[in-house]
Amino acid sequence: MPSDFQHPVQALPRVGPRAAQLDRLLDPEQVIVFDGAMGTMLYARGVFINQCYDELVLRSPDLVREIHAAYVKAGAEILETNSFGANRLKLTQYGLETQVHAINTKAASLAREAAGDHRLVAGAVGPLGVRLEPYGALGRDEAQALFVEQMSALKAGGADCFLLETFADLEELEQAILAARAVDATMPVIAQATVGLDLRTAYGATPEDIARVLDRWGVDVIGLNCSVGPQTILEAVERMAAVTHTKISAQPNAGMPREVGGRSMYMASPEYMATYARHLVQAGAKIVGGCCGTTPDHIKAMVEGVRPLSPRTRVSVGDDRALASEQVTAPPVGRPTVPIAERSRLGAKLAAGQFVTSVEIVPPRGVDTAPLERDAAALHAAGVDAINVPDGPRAQSRMGAIATSLIIERHGIEAVTHYCCRDRNLLGMLSDLLGASALGLRNMLLITGDPPKMGPYPDATAVFDIDAIGLTNLVSKLNRGLDPGNNPIGEPTRFVIGVGVNPVAIDPVHELKRYQWKVEAGAEYAITQPVFDPAQLELFLTSIDGMRIPVIAGIWPLVSARNAEFLANEVPGVTVPASVLTRMRRANEKSKEHALAEGIAIARESLERVRGAVQGVQVSAPFGKIDLALQVFSN
Repeated sequence: MPSDFQHPVQALPRVGPRAAQLDRLLDPEQVIVFDGAMGTMLYARGVFINQCYDELVLRSPDLVREIHAAYVKAGAEILETNSFGANRLKLTQYGLETQVHAINTKAASLAREAAGDHRLVAGAVGPLGVRLEPYGALGRDEAQALFVEQMSALKAGGADCFLLETFADLEELEQAILAARAVDATMPVIAQATVGLDLRTAYGATPEDIARVLDRWGVDVIGLNCSVGPQTILEAVERMAAVTHTKISAQPNAGMPREVGGRSMYMASPEYMATYARHLVQAGAKIVGGCCGTTPDHIKAMVEGVRPLSPRTRVSVGDDRALASEQVTAPPVGRPTVPIAERSRLGAKLAAGQFVTSVEIVPPRGVDTAPLERDAAALHAAGVDAINVPDGPRAQSRMGAIATSLIIERHGIEAVTHYCCRDRNLLGMLSDLLGASALGLRNMLLITGDPPKMGPYPDATAVFDIDAIGLTNLVSKLNRGLDPGNNPIGEPTRFVIGVGVNPVAIDPVHELKRYQWKVEAGAEYAITQPVFDPAQLELFLTSIDGMRIPVIAGIWPLVSARNAEFLANEVPGVTVPASVLTRMRRANEKSKEHALAEGIAIARESLERVRGAVQGVQVSAPFGKIDLALQVFSN
């Protein structure tokens, strides 16, 4: 992260009405009113949400032009382009990735046409829709390049300034700011984050954090928009004004949405928004406007509401607060992590280089845990080190992995809790992990998760806020006593961080890169997909010699030829060699018992061959039969 950003030297022409409006935009005391929501207005005109709203500038330009004109008539002084999601990544979802330049230039030209010479056009730029490293696979330079592509087109279409809005991740917002300066260092930049009802971003940044970091990055206007209504935005603005001298903008939603007749409706009236527009200006926000749910009627009322307010003296800030706004402290580095040997018995064996054994048991489908508890007690008595607990494998609905793990650990044996990214957003994951730590769970296997379409509920939605790499970064931070926003949480968690790896992936280069990123993110051990060909595992282990962490090999005892064929053809990430399929088919021709014995023999052969190359094995219990898993361990 750069140590400092400088405010650009404005080189804009200072003649004509647009130049005068730019002067007003940058004047810290001048009150400016933005327009309101574009998406709300398009939806009200019958454009369904499954369409690409940004593409409408090409497909239905008259419709977009009419909405801009309605906001001009309402008194808005700055029009936002209809380009919030017009970056290459988001447009790719609609097959429009080749239209980035065309959509953004047209969006800016339509707004420019409606704005005329006496109003400004703000090139609207939203988040990319994916996580940046270290929580996602997209690099910072790649993100910046995507923003540059969009902003260059907005400038070419006639935008007067850039509006970076609805950012929850300040590190992504930094790349957008860098991109704006790269495109044109003289164009004003308005940077707006978004907070929830708790006055924090999704990554835990407070209004004060937002103000200070955006001050550091040298934007022309700092602000907040979307997610919440005017009351919450007002409280956040009051806190921001206490620590910054930069001009502040505020564009709240028209209240919080409510379900009315199956549709989400924003209930705040124009009069209510006008009242809060005055409060916002009095609190220190000199640019006001609206986000989701706001209409030309709301903007007209807000214009009338703030018109009587004359330029006022900025809120005086005490010496301590003023000093705080000028100083930027380095992000907390957190506490030292607890040594892995002190976190769990499994961690102690890994640290000592000892061979570990585990058995995978799928959680129950219902609430009857008696069979699970009998199996846990039996595996503990057999001397197995841990029980692996999958988290909704193959997108099936089962008891949660955390609850299952807690039940297992009642019987003296440790659990390895699989935790996937599919079903929870970042906040939900953080809540789960803190709770799991407080309840005493220590061993985690962090995975991305199978998509819902694989399972019996294909219409279920998936979240995938982050993937396994991002989740590894998150848990690694928790182990240092920090949340995703680098805020201290007090006592660090004590997770032993495991990740999955597939030695026989279809794209081995990509799998190797992901493994490396997981190690760099903080992974401390890895468990492989089921290995049926030890030679492939040995080849993979050779390829990771330079970045080795303890590797535990997955072993799956086959029970029949049909079981082998199912794994080979229908389970993602599993490869069953032709030689194994042939052995199982031949055994199956004799009898089911011969096939089962052959499957156990193959698993034992794999275990013995890999024993010296890995630090442990995870043996699956097919169909929940732990006796089959225990036979693999016996000589």
